[in-house]
Amino acid sequence: MHIQDKIQLIPGDLLDQQSLTSAVTQSDPDEIYNLAAQSFVATSWSQPVLTGEFTALGVTRMLEAVRQIKPKAKFYQASSSEMFGKVHETPQSETTPFHPRSPYGVGKVYGHWITINYRESYDMFAVSGILFNHESPRRGLEFVTRKISHNVAKIHLKLQDSFILGNLEAKRDWGFSGDYVEAMWMMLQQDKPDDYVIAMGENHSVKEFVKEAFKVIGVSSWEEHVKTSSEFMRPAEVDFLIGDATKAKEVLGWKPKVDFKTLVKMMVEEDISLLKKNSK
Repeated sequence: MHIQDKIQLIPGDLLDQQSLTSAVTQSDPDEIYNLAAQSFVATSWSQPVLTGEFTALGVTRMLEAVRQIKPKAKFYQASSSEMFGKVHETPQSETTPFHPRSPYGVGKVYGHWITINYRESYDMFAVSGILFNHESPRRGLEFVTRKISHNVAKIHLKLQDSFILGNLEAKRDWGFSGDYVEAMWMMLQQDKPDDYVIAMGENHSVKEFVKEAFKVIGVSSWEEHVKTSSEFMRPAEVDFLIGDATKAKEVLGWKPKVDFKTLVKMMVEEDISLLKKNSK
């Protein structure tokens, strides 16, 4: 659904405190969702300082703008399962210790704790959603899930024969972005601010995602179409993430509607449709 005609864009820069203060002043919001970050994990190793400025200090600048201009507004911070990194327990819940394995994860830990600090210091309604991997057909092409769905669609349309991935054994807890955005909204409808893990509670490898994607186009011998390269391997891998969303289900009443296989099918079919439309 296109919403461009229903929204008003106001410029803001997480590196510029004044622009954020101005944006909060202009918009006079009741709810603020801070989804901005340098959010591509791989880039965080090549640009660690910039990642810290956006993903860590950017949260502080945003909170400070809210504190100064609209302290009664409800604030949502997009925390990440990447904060758990080298996991200390399985599954991961709100009380699991953090052990990030990338500059991105480190920045998210800072953003998470500064949000708690502002909540406790200034009595602000500030919450963090610790969201596990959430995907949709709108995911950027640099992310592995969309890279898979897009390339599988190309193979289906005979636009190419193969593509390259990194670690096929890495496992993630993947869910549908639409379900997760609903959870974000639910957090800000509560009487008291608190932090929540949002996850499916399932674990699937990159290889499983690939197999399901090829199933959508009726191909079982996917191995001949997929190659791997160390170029796409992370310096420090997060091997196993699976979330425990019990608190969100019990307190918020949240329940995901789209399962793993439906998500993969949705993404591949949308990419096939998109490629067909662009080829006309």
